[in-house]
Amino acid sequence: MDGGTGGARSGASGRATGGADGGATGGASAIGARVAELGRERVDHRFKGLPPDAEGLTVDELAAQRRNLFEGGFTTPVLALSAPSLAHNLDLLEHYTAAHGLAFAPHGKTSMAPQLFADQLARGAWGITVAVPHQVRVCRAFGVPRVFLANEVVDAAALHWLGGLLDADPSFELVVYVDSVRGVELMDTALRAAGTRRRLDVVVELGTAEGARTGARGEAACEAVAEAVGRTGTLRLVGVAGYEGEVPAAQPDSVRAYLRRLVALAEGLDKAGHFADADRIVVSAGGSAWFDAVAEVFADVPELSAPVLKLLRSGAYVTHDDDHYRRLTPFNRVPEEGALQPAFRLWAQVVSRPAPGQAFLNAGKRDAPYDLGLPTPVAVRSARDGSVRTPAEGTAVAKLSDQHAWLSLPADEPLEVGDWVALALSHPCTTFDRWQLIPVVEEGGAVTSYVRTFF
Repeated sequence: MDGGTGGARSGASGRATGGADGGATGGASAIGARVAELGRERVDHRFKGLPPDAEGLTVDELAAQRRNLFEGGFTTPVLALSAPSLAHNLDLLEHYTAAHGLAFAPHGKTSMAPQLFADQLARGAWGITVAVPHQVRVCRAFGVPRVFLANEVVDAAALHWLGGLLDADPSFELVVYVDSVRGVELMDTALRAAGTRRRLDVVVELGTAEGARTGARGEAACEAVAEAVGRTGTLRLVGVAGYEGEVPAAQPDSVRAYLRRLVALAEGLDKAGHFADADRIVVSAGGSAWFDAVAEVFADVPELSAPVLKLLRSGAYVTHDDDHYRRLTPFNRVPEEGALQPAFRLWAQVVSRPAPGQAFLNAGKRDAPYDLGLPTPVAVRSARDGSVRTPAEGTAVAKLSDQHAWLSLPADEPLEVGDWVALALSHPCTTFDRWQLIPVVEEGGAVTSYVRTFF
């Protein structure tokens, strides 16, 4: 099993902090110092899968022991992150975005792991993207200098807090979606009531189609939202944004057509003077399935009245997966630009073999994602001698219960009670949220660091 480098003090990948520009450099330094504090957290009952005899050790102390995942007292089920794969994926998107002239604000809701935020900022990320105000709180607790909140916020309590953040730290940058006139009115009312002095930067979200997810439906609706922002004294329109992954029955042509509409919308709003107060104009898109289309279309963004920040937001790339994103990754279409590597393995044990064609593992819905595909058995580690083999063809997870995986087996599969089974997973976003402290494992099985999540 592959795993992780470095300890908690240097982030999950062990890479030193730094960045491509002043904001990223300062942010990486600040978040690196706060991430180091996670190494002083005590290991206890909150963190499943960790060795019971590590109770009371700090995370740094446990990492320094370099315990073996299989022989060092870890209990099953236990999720592990591959250090080489994690570092590879971080490096690949750093180089990809730089090569295509894109700024990068990876979607932090995938992992909600400050150590990974630190690694991304160290590799030149502009900032971190989140989806809800709570996630902004996590980012700010660890010193993230720029946050892109890809959602409209109409919660007055959250807006009061966000306004206070802006006033308390003039260097902090926050960009938030707007997609309705009513939403703009609610935001303005809340920020006025809070007495916020700094204006909140907003981008108009262009919806992909009728019946799709959020976003103003059409250019005329976006124009109305822009005009509503201009009537406030609390908001400043700084760009446009969208999520091409919501294009119905997405195909390369339809995704590119939507992205060209997004670019044209930025042009139109700029010509109408809606970005007159903006220091830079944000044009943002990009999930983990179509960032090649984003790179291609954004390469043709025209000159506007202010410098353009072409902002990609892909997040699932950090750990990738063995199913959903493996099939959809843009690198399938542009293999000459690299390949992402699945970084997760969930290890569970066989706890029952009640029938020849059936076995049960002690991992279930509380441990593994199942919203975009069931886990897949990819390796078996013998409880007798520690040897590792590939399971017989036809071995599969048939379904998940709360705490059991139902395996269907061919008649000749020699799986025994006590054997460890590695499960490949689908959808990193719903993997991270099931684990609060994740071992990062080197080749050979040594656990050298731990990633802390905050969901």
